[in-house]
Amino acid sequence: MTNPFRFSIQASGAPLVTDWAEVARKVEGLGYSTLTVADHFDGQLAPIPALMAAADATTSLRVASLVLCNDYRHPVIAAKEAATIDLLSGGRFELGLGAGWMTADYEASGIALDPAGERIARLEESVQIIKSLLAGDPTNFDGEHYRITNLVGTPAPVQQPVPIMLAGGRRKVLSLAGRHANIVALNPGLAAGVIDARAGATATPDATDEKIGWIRDAAGDRFDSLEFQTRVHIAMITDDRQAAAEMLAPALGVTPTDALESPHALAGTVDECIETVQMWRERWGISYIGLSYDAIDAMAPVVAKLAGS
Repeated sequence: MTNPFRFSIQASGAPLVTDWAEVARKVEGLGYSTLTVADHFDGQLAPIPALMAAADATTSLRVASLVLCNDYRHPVIAAKEAATIDLLSGGRFELGLGAGWMTADYEASGIALDPAGERIARLEESVQIIKSLLAGDPTNFDGEHYRITNLVGTPAPVQQPVPIMLAGGRRKVLSLAGRHANIVALNPGLAAGVIDARAGATATPDATDEKIGWIRDAAGDRFDSLEFQTRVHIAMITDDRQAAAEMLAPALGVTPTDALESPHALAGTVDECIETVQMWRERWGISYIGLSYDAIDAMAPVVAKLAGS
């Protein structure tokens, strides 16, 4: 199945606070489908209240966490908040979840940064609990990390199911996404705990081919129902695509050729960017394109051409 294109804007930073409602209306007005907010302890808005405020300021804009760190809240709380925001927004919420990765958050907060395998195992238990609670089922769960006893999730969300997005860049977490997610968000591998050139080897076209293979193996028969999202960290409109690639490549830790094809960077004329995004969908099934707020105006012509097609 080929999903239609849709585009989101990540807008989390404190400088946007005073005009937050206008930010949300601008995202909606330019044809972006979704406003997303990250989940970190630095100078940004808290995701759930910010997303609710954005939904209140708009009429059709979807709102999504990209992504809630599983280690920062219990799955019962995450399910309750997800159901509430979906209900109050009229069914416009997407619940993005991740295992946690940013070392600065853990160090500053004193939350233990457990080994990746343990964080991912904990996330898998959380996802199972959250899905059951959002479905309104009496939930009993006796796992290694969580124990839930005869709890019914309330309130009832509008969407059934509330779309769950799972994000990651390595095999274990992408396999988990293949088993459980509605939306799989493809990231570079962030084992270093920061976004820098060390992630480049996991952001190449060949690495993305491998990621899709992992997801397909884990998803089995449900693979064709998945929606694939990518977070584009660098996006620009330019008449000199090659020069842009040579500039971007060191920051991404890839060759200029790979920079032009990586699903985490987008550069060129409007027509070249359109062709690139179409290539991403043809090669990898990526139809949900996540952009940073600083690219909202430059990429608006690309959105106008492709959204919904």
